[in-house]
Amino acid sequence: MNDADKVIIVEGRTDKVQIQKVIDEKIEIICTNGTLGVERLEELLIEYDLDNKDVFILVDEDSAGHKLRKQLSIELPHAEHIYVDKTFREVAATPEAELAAALLSRSIAVDPLYL
Repeated sequence: MNDADKVIIVEGRTDKVQIQKVIDEKIEIICTNGTLGVERLEELLIEYDLDNKDVFILVDEDSAGHKLRKQLSIELPHAEHIYVDKTFREVAATPEAELAAALLSRSIAVDPLYL
């Protein structure tokens, strides 16, 4: 079980790796691996106690990302959204400095090296 108070939900492993590079605090990063079924989403809610944590949604700026963001917004109305610039489209393709600035804007500690 995880004791981090913050959770970032991303689509894939490459997104997770990119974010882990720039953050400088204990945060659980959950990969959805694309769209979520209702059962899987329920499992995540319980497993990570998402109703009682600061949840951030950071997904790709493409149709699959928009669909997932919409789905997560319904299930997690308290979640905050973090967006990457549409020109990069994918979280994994977003330069570290851009990603760090986006995370910092939501009060997530980042390694100053990337600012």
